[in-house]
Amino acid sequence: MAKKVTKHRDIARELQQKGIIVRYTGRNTLHEEVSDAYKDISDVVDVALGAGISEKVARMRPLGVIKG
Repeated sequence: MAKKVTKHRDIARELQQKGIIVRYTGRNTLHEEVSDAYKDISDVVDVALGAGISEKVARMRPLGVIKG
């Protein structure tokens, strides 16, 4: 799905403008990392909290992601 909606976008440039540094070997890999491909984490946390399967204890900010 992410590949389809980002077909003609310059994803590397978009991420760079947000201060996100990416290294990738193929365009398909880059399209999987676009922000549009992920759910809003606040929504996910609220659903888990509402279902009674978690508690909010801290808000974290990622420093890096490695996929392999």
